[in-house]
Amino acid sequence: MQTLNYQGIKILPKTQLKTEDALVIEAPLQININNKPYTVVMRTPGNDLELVRGLLFAEDIYKQEAVFRFEVIEVKKGGETIVNISIPEEMLGKGYLNKRTLLSVSSCGICGKQELKDLVVSGDTIDLKNAMAASNIQKMFALMQAHQKTFKKSGGSHAAALFNANNTLLSIQEDIGRHNAVDKVVGELLLKKQLKEATFMLVSGRVSYEIVSKAFIAKIPIIVAVSACSSLAVDFSKEFGICLIGFTRDEKMTIYANPNYLK
Repeated sequence: MQTLNYQGIKILPKTQLKTEDALVIEAPLQININNKPYTVVMRTPGNDLELVRGLLFAEDIYKQEAVFRFEVIEVKKGGETIVNISIPEEMLGKGYLNKRTLLSVSSCGICGKQELKDLVVSGDTIDLKNAMAASNIQKMFALMQAHQKTFKKSGGSHAAALFNANNTLLSIQEDIGRHNAVDKVVGELLLKKQLKEATFMLVSGRVSYEIVSKAFIAKIPIIVAVSACSSLAVDFSKEFGICLIGFTRDEKMTIYANPNYLK
């Protein structure tokens, strides 16, 4: 269950009436690593394993192919959940040492970063050899939107979707947090060992630095957003070799970085 019904009063120009709306659920997920509290993520319940897998990958905490032990410790009525991840100490990445503050909100992926130097992302620049057809992007967006069941009920969830070079949908996930939705799709493909197939990342909202960095770590060369892109997102996309596209709606789109990836 990803939505709950809440009563309200709808104000119209000449009248008001009682209404009942489906609202997307936001509840905390406490992630313990080796039985020690590591962070709390505000998310929409569901696909917690995928969310954790993608988050630990993006944070350079665990990038091994082997699946870690995932145990649900406690689930409360409102969706509050505690999980424990068991990972051998020698397999923990550098990100584990740069421990987040205990609360990471659903709308901001860098709020838990403690120092400016933690924003640095390293790795080889992405270089997409074969240009992709821009004409297929709107079709992919339509397919993603058709799968946004939580958004259709609530109007309050974000979505992220991954497609391969043949425009085949590999994964779509919804969450109250933009960054959580991205972690979930990356985590799902990591679990399926299909992440190398991902070519397009579509997101339902805006693109910030954090989403670009997650795509870069996952080696996804093209990001397409329905809304705006931040200045830092554009700068990082140019540096990382990512084709960044914003305002994709009504048969229009704006390419901000690496337009040579499209034809």
